[in-house]
Amino acid sequence: MLILKSKLFFLFTLLIFFSNVFAQEPVKVKAKAGDGIHKLLQQNELDPEDYYQEFIELNKSKLIKNDQLVIGQTYLIPVKKASSSIGYAIFGPKYAQVDRIDNVLQGAVYYVVSGHGGPDPGAVGKRNGHLLTEDEYAYDISLRLSRELIKHGAVVYVIVRDPDDGIRDIEYLNNDKHETVWKDKEIPLNVNKKLRQRTQVVNRLYASNKGAYQRLLVLHIDSRSTTERVDVFGYYNSKSSAGKKFTEQLIDALKTNYQKFQPNRSFDGVSKSRNGLYLLKYTHPVTAYLELGNIQNTKDQARFIKVSNRQALAEWLVEGCIADYQK
Repeated sequence: MLILKSKLFFLFTLLIFFSNVFAQEPVKVKAKAGDGIHKLLQQNELDPEDYYQEFIELNKSKLIKNDQLVIGQTYLIPVKKASSSIGYAIFGPKYAQVDRIDNVLQGAVYYVVSGHGGPDPGAVGKRNGHLLTEDEYAYDISLRLSRELIKHGAVVYVIVRDPDDGIRDIEYLNNDKHETVWKDKEIPLNVNKKLRQRTQVVNRLYASNKGAYQRLLVLHIDSRSTTERVDVFGYYNSKSSAGKKFTEQLIDALKTNYQKFQPNRSFDGVSKSRNGLYLLKYTHPVTAYLELGNIQNTKDQARFIKVSNRQALAEWLVEGCIADYQK
């Protein structure tokens, strides 16, 4: 008799548990200035990769042009699926889970654009029989940078994306043509069309997050003479005092860390204005355009092929982001 009662109690408990699970309803959130779909999902611990389309389906009658939110409007946040892993698929299986370590960048919105991609590999170098392509190494660093920003509470849009390549802990990154632009837009080969495409994407997202602190980081790798070693240098639009300060903070963070970890090595990275670059000229967020080194130089190549160096570069740049946000 006691055994029967125990079984009935267990079944009753399970019934209550599953009733509660299936009774869950979407959370209601009122949009504030600076909010976007991506931001609301991240704040509710949902991976935008998995829940973006569901959010649109739940709220399509309340969205305006380009899926923008209306300030003061109430929106439904999708219910987290029990089978869905918590994390960011864009970073790959090993790094998909991102644990927040603090909130020093809470409220900040970043757009991260790695150079070239798709049919265009960008600058190409050679090392030990391997081809080193700008788009792959800039992309890996951009993912590491994005992940570090999220750790500190920021909202991050990875603009150039590869569904197959997450963060890769290997020296030689194979080149492919799978990259797309947010979301799933095929990258054109024509240079002007390519730059116009990512500029339009960034500007639409910028409008959807109006009112928030927003920054754009553009990551490239230069190609020069094999004998010319160069440190990271940054460009900003001369008409943007905030862009100048942001870029200077990034370069200063690198300089500080080089002095700390490599005191016997000088650091010659600089920040300067350069208005002719398309993404500096036509994008709306405050922008820092970074060249991470010379892909042809053997010493600079070590900055890209060594996993620890790519990770350190990402972490040091985030220190510059934090310094800029706090000031």
